[in-house]
Amino acid sequence: MRYKLRTLDNGAYLVREGDRPTNSIVVVDGVVARQRVISGRHQISSFYIAGDMPDLHTLHLPVMDHELRSVGSSTVASVSHAELREMMRDSPGLTQAFWRETLIHAAIYREWIENLGARQALGRIAHLLCELAVRMELVGLLDNGSLHLPFTQQDIADACGLSVVHVNRTIQELRREGLIEWRNHTVQLLDRARLEEAAEFSREYLHALETTRSPVCAGSGE
Repeated sequence: MRYKLRTLDNGAYLVREGDRPTNSIVVVDGVVARQRVISGRHQISSFYIAGDMPDLHTLHLPVMDHELRSVGSSTVASVSHAELREMMRDSPGLTQAFWRETLIHAAIYREWIENLGARQALGRIAHLLCELAVRMELVGLLDNGSLHLPFTQQDIADACGLSVVHVNRTIQELRREGLIEWRNHTVQLLDRARLEEAAEFSREYLHALETTRSPVCAGSGE
């Protein structure tokens, strides 16, 4: 299968609201955020890591209703819609894998809505960290309880519906409680069980035992 690799700098946009993509992407390295600007403020509604396909839906919904932005530097593989459709015609198994990918990301999206609507600041940030820990663990990116997260506190604020000041205070509280250590872009989970308890976190919605990396880029690139 043919694909093209792209390396993006921090803050670079992959697609903008209103675009009509003719390709879908797979995140190869780094983090990509889905976001919109609402009343002058960025609202992040998803983070995507290695193996994720953040715009698979553009196969059927041609106009982007949100933006995709690189958080820190990232590398993505771009696959044409024509090639994806041909692959799906030839492989019912791949079609099922894409359908499953879409369903899992829908489950993650539902959890994010519930996190914003029902939890206080500490629970929101703790839940985000717990989710990312599981997702990164599945693709071999959790290093002895440490996560490399290229986020600023503004990114955390935009994802959790908080102010930067509130995010800073909450991170300090998580540190005082002995749950995490956060230096530069490395987050060490000091007590993962207690962090999950504080977040009321259950990994069931991630369907972790059955999730695998995207099969799209198993072929040769261009």
